Amino acid sequence: MKIFKILRKIIFVFIILGLIGYLGIKIYVKMSPNVLINTANSVFLYDKDENVFFQGNDEKEWISLDDISQYVIDATIYTEDKNFYKHHGFDFLRIIKALYINIINGKTVQGASTITQQYAKNLFLSFDKTWKRKWDEMWYTIKIENNYSKEEILEGYLNTINYGHGMYGIENASKYYFGKSASELDLAEATMLTGIPKSPSNYSPLIDYEAAKKRQKNILNLMVENGVITEKEKNKAYQEELNFVGEKDREELTTLMYYHDAVMDELKSIDSIPKSYSDTSGLKIYTSLDLDLQKKVEKIMEEEIPKESDIQTAIVLMNPETGGVEALIGGRDYNKSSFNRATISKRQVGSTMKPYLYYAALENGFTSSSAFTSEATTFVFNNQEEYSPQNNNKTYGNKPISMGTAIAYSENIYAVKTHLFLGEEALINVARRVGISSKLEKVPSLPLGTNEINILEMAAGYSAFANEGYKVKSHFIERVEDKNGKVLYEAKNSKEAVLNPSITFILNNLLTATYDSDYIDYNYPTAISLASKLTHKYALKSGTTETDNWDIGFNKNVVCAVWVGYDDNKALIPSEYKYAQNIWYKSIEYHERGTKNDEGWYEMPKNVSAVLVEPISGRLATNNDKKKKMMYFIKGTEPSNSEQEVFDSKVESIHPS
Repeated sequence: MKIFKILRKIIFVFIILGLIGYLGIKIYVKMSPNVLINTANSVFLYDKDENVFFQGNDEKEWISLDDISQYVIDATIYTEDKNFYKHHGFDFLRIIKALYINIINGKTVQGASTITQQYAKNLFLSFDKTWKRKWDEMWYTIKIENNYSKEEILEGYLNTINYGHGMYGIENASKYYFGKSASELDLAEATMLTGIPKSPSNYSPLIDYEAAKKRQKNILNLMVENGVITEKEKNKAYQEELNFVGEKDREELTTLMYYHDAVMDELKSIDSIPKSYSDTSGLKIYTSLDLDLQKKVEKIMEEEIPKESDIQTAIVLMNPETGGVEALIGGRDYNKSSFNRATISKRQVGSTMKPYLYYAALENGFTSSSAFTSEATTFVFNNQEEYSPQNNNKTYGNKPISMGTAIAYSENIYAVKTHLFLGEEALINVARRVGISSKLEKVPSLPLGTNEINILEMAAGYSAFANEGYKVKSHFIERVEDKNGKVLYEAKNSKEAVLNPSITFILNNLLTATYDSDYIDYNYPTAISLASKLTHKYALKSGTTETDNWDIGFNKNVVCAVWVGYDDNKALIPSEYKYAQNIWYKSIEYHERGTKNDEGWYEMPKNVSAVLVEPISGRLATNNDKKKKMMYFIKGTEPSNSEQEVFDSKVESIHPS
């Protein structure tokens, strides 16, 4: 009996302490600043001309609970939180049940978040799963419950949740999917929309109609179980044919949301931006986006890649002076796949790695005329392992060729010989200097692009060539203001000198060899088909592997990078290797429309000289040469006679470590 008395006292003390704690929390919440819930997700994104291209929930668009179909209200409550009107922000019985089910299954199969908790979560700019974040969410939940009525909370929730395709709020979603106001939604339409927020990329009827219908059926069953509708009403709603007219009526770029997502990801990384919308009263985000360019690039992509193909692409057009991304495509259709291949994925870059190598070579004593013999070669390692790279189609000149010729044909033998001659650190050193942070292995095949790199990294890396030697960081956001116009962040666009401008000038001119008919000999330049199509001068390098195809080119105005391949790494077929090149030249030509032919090209530095050479061998041109081409050299390194030094004998003794 004595034990039970002690136990009762302990329980009584805990109850008293709990009540005191709860009362203290209530008093603290009442005294602390209120949460302005009607500004949640109030975000405006502007293009470079300061025109809005995306907006979240503006107060003017906020619709009253009275103007929302009762079907939406009922479907939302009985799907997300049937005890919404009974709890004070947390459904403890549901939490205990969910914990039990998840423990039994050994994984998370059921959640217990209330509508208020989900609304509190929507007030944040990021969804990081940290303890601090969870603690902040709890406080926001308590604040919301103690400062607003259930009707105000539900109204706010329905006006801010994500219904997919950039549609935040039930009114925007209703107009987008069905071309009508939220007040006009019938049971079938309401239950279809209610199913989307759980996972917009999976349950949008425009992405996966079958999955959306299964989700709709579950919601209808819950409404029947809770006595909201009858079995007959459920069957009628499920069988109703839905007409998604809103999606057709709306002029929307299918790729624009990739840019939006990139902006929001960058926003989360900026320390000066408050981590919750409620602390900002809304945000105005000014970006580098050229909306007209984005539209054109998307149209080019759609024209070049067959609609029925599953092949994917990533495209970036960047200002090389600032790193500002002017257009970005992370996939062929955001409605079908929101995975952003431009910002997230890494792929084998193929021979687009070679310009970093050739810059290192020029920096270490090579010239435009430096020659290696183009021939089938087997490299023997110290441990007697052999490496036998091959040129495309096993085509070899069996004679010494210049660096210009090696670039024109994308010669693998020349590249590997250069790599081994310099030492494997030289290429990596240049790549790191221009901003390539991906893993790079010290192996003979590195200049052939066997490592995987992100397309944004590559575009920023090439920007150092395009801007004559400065490292820039890719970015999307130029400025962020709060709703009252106070500047919260402004991009500094700082540049760091990392390359020699005279050497970049020489390299950039060498990279025009890829479409130069002067280099037609035992092979053809890799982009010779573009020779008659380009109206401006560009540096260009392609990269080809079994599964990936790249084209990256630039002048001083823009870097344009294009990748094409399959998400599952399926091998490309020959006809698919033309997609990237066609997208590249049409996109960069559109960017340069209205500029003079050489306006985007580079002036020759004073310490550089131009010399007439025979382009294939690189030796000084003679009167007997049929082909003569102006090539560039640091003064004092020009070829001085008809013979050009061939480095083959020097590379024979080099064994990669």
